Amino acid sequence: MAFMPQMRLADAARFLGVSDDTVRRWVDSGALDADTDDAGRKVVDGHAVALLAREQARTVADPSSVGRSARNRFVGLVTDITMDTVMAQVELQCGPFRVVSLMSSEAVRELGLEPGSVAVAVVKSTTVIVETP
Repeated sequence: MAFMPQMRLADAARFLGVSDDTVRRWVDSGALDADTDDAGRKVVDGHAVALLAREQARTVADPSSVGRSARNRFVGLVTDITMDTVMAQVELQCGPFRVVSLMSSEAVRELGLEPGSVAVAVVKSTTVIVETP
């Protein structure tokens, strides 16, 4: 029998980016099934929360029409640029995620990047590390 991770409603709310009350309403309406754990607290199935998170995810449409093989694309706003004569660190806020890129100062100038401008972080990596708590 497979282990099905369960989580408290407050934890599910944090992963879903909603309030505890919203998760309770989803449980009450039947949109999310809940059980009771050994301590008598309401819990929901972690897999169901993961599927709901994927369903509820909202991303900003990619403004470019260029086809790419990279699937990890994060549209966001430039929040900070630290630049010297050769290199630059560009920070973007892409939804709830902070993405940091190191690039040449020349690239920053050519792309016209400045705080507040829209940019797309494209990530293509052969190494993705997954950790568990």
